[in-house]
Amino acid sequence: MFKDKKIVLGVSGGIAVYKAVELLRLFVKAGADVSVVMTRNAQEFVTPLTFQTLSGNPVYSELFNLYQEKKIGHISLAENADLFVIAPATANVIGKVASGIADDLLTTTLMATKAPVLFAPAMNVHMYENPIYQRNENSLRQLGYHFIDPAYGELACGYSGQGKLPAPEAIFAAAQKLLAPQDLCGHTVLVTAGPTREELDPVRYISNYSSGKMGYAVARAARQRGAEVVLVSGPTFLPPPAGVKLVSVVSAKQMREQVLQAFSKATVVVKSAAVADYRPVSVSGHKLKKKDAEMFLSLEKNPDILAELGQIKQDRILVGFAAETQDLLKHAGEKLSKKNLDLIVANDITQSGAGFDVDTNVVKLLHADGKVEELPQLSKVEVAHQLLDRVVDMFAVAKPE
Repeated sequence: MFKDKKIVLGVSGGIAVYKAVELLRLFVKAGADVSVVMTRNAQEFVTPLTFQTLSGNPVYSELFNLYQEKKIGHISLAENADLFVIAPATANVIGKVASGIADDLLTTTLMATKAPVLFAPAMNVHMYENPIYQRNENSLRQLGYHFIDPAYGELACGYSGQGKLPAPEAIFAAAQKLLAPQDLCGHTVLVTAGPTREELDPVRYISNYSSGKMGYAVARAARQRGAEVVLVSGPTFLPPPAGVKLVSVVSAKQMREQVLQAFSKATVVVKSAAVADYRPVSVSGHKLKKKDAEMFLSLEKNPDILAELGQIKQDRILVGFAAETQDLLKHAGEKLSKKNLDLIVANDITQSGAGFDVDTNVVKLLHADGKVEELPQLSKVEVAHQLLDRVVDMFAVAKPE
């Protein structure tokens, strides 16, 4: 999503400037080419050297700097940017842009750009609630500028309320959405993620190593591309993606129930959950105590949710996942055919950079028509967007007007 994209990160003065450092790190890690523009007030909190070191680019602050003007210049910054992100965005900067005032490098560059602009406001709660500020923000929203609402919490000034700069991860996600094509608008995407747990007794359960990261990445990417998203998730430690309806379950039976309930409204179903194939025949109401003799467990099959969906999918797009340790193409191809899938994402979890609880994946995409695509090692977010690109191709989704 951000690879080779040119992002201008505008940093205005406020105690939350330190969070902009982490935001910059996220952009750079995602492959973006980031130019930082700082106001003079921002430099009172964090030095330009910090941003320059992390971005690998000069930091721009002076409107009348002949060397910078010749090298890049505010017009070049404005014209070359794919996205502007202002974090933190003070009431002062927002007010000046809303009034058409361009009296420093940041506001001048903002006035000259045609790229999407995302403001992340941060200020005292009373400033945020001030009707003058609200008028300025509403005016900019009506003109097509984008905002992420400030968070609630304890502010540096001692007050509590709305005005905190959102977490860098939240700003990063909002920026992703602005760069993502809105080609899934009008669709509802049902995603399953994570493991299931099959209870043995009040203390123990049968499960697997799935972290849920791949499914959560698909849910987040689908939401960024305009879809309504329902995420049915087994137990994970992941925060729910913004704007996604999260339905938490534990067992395979619970997952089946919630998936079938949401299925009727879905136009795309992505089954990335690692559902336990078996469950104990009986569950003890008390902790099973250790004994000298060996213990044997009697297991019965869980419902095959994916196969059931394949029988009733009609014109929906149905995508499955296959995590294998051997004969990857053989096993994935059999699953694709047997369960009536449109696409299956296959990965050999023994490969470096693939498998559970890592941020990358190495996958092959097997299509129902026999086509096989091999993708390089990518982040799970990038894999998610590659997957959704194929879904869009299948649907021939018309772009919103």
